Amino acid sequence: MKVLILCGGRGTRLNGERPKPLIEIGGRPIVWHVVSIYAAQGFRDFLLLTGYQGAAVEAWARAAAWPEGVRVECADTGLDTPTGGRVHRVRDRIAATFCLTYADGLADIDLGALRARHEQSGALATMTVVRPELPFGLALLEGDRVAGFREKPLAEDWVNGGFFVLEPGALDYLSDDCVLERGPLERMAGDGRLAAYRHTGYWRCLDTHKDAVALEREWDPARFGS
Repeated sequence: MKVLILCGGRGTRLNGERPKPLIEIGGRPIVWHVVSIYAAQGFRDFLLLTGYQGAAVEAWARAAAWPEGVRVECADTGLDTPTGGRVHRVRDRIAATFCLTYADGLADIDLGALRARHEQSGALATMTVVRPELPFGLALLEGDRVAGFREKPLAEDWVNGGFFVLEPGALDYLSDDCVLERGPLERMAGDGRLAAYRHTGYWRCLDTHKDAVALEREWDPARFGS
């Protein structure tokens, strides 16, 4: 099964120059860890959808020491192309069920369980959902009195965790200038064609310098197969 990885991010909230996929965690670019999550669970065919500093990402991918049998290619999908548009631009390379993820999220996700959930659902797409840790603690109130505190609990609601399985039919919802997370996923949800896979284990995305510090602290090669 082919794995598409969205690698067009600029990482402006992190350092402003290095493309986000090449920001290092544990001494390796974060996209290397993302590929390793999949490779450790039997995936071998990867396509990096590049944008900002795509040549640098491609040069790194060509020189990287991938596990035996792993094939990593790059496709330049445009400097400022939105997420859905990047996938739309490589639609001619997709002929079967495929995986899609971002180059900035790490998780100890069971990809076999995700695929099984997708197959059972009969949906066009299955989206992993997670409950992220809130960035602040909560004050527990009893009337007007603070009775205690709860430090950085998990959110009550579920959010997009960034690991997808999609059928080729999902491509019909895309266009060259669409943002995947808005129109396409919203329309699939409205049509009853978007399933959810609940992941309750480790998950964290790289969005700010604070996230990078936390990922560096929490990084464990055994957790991600890297």
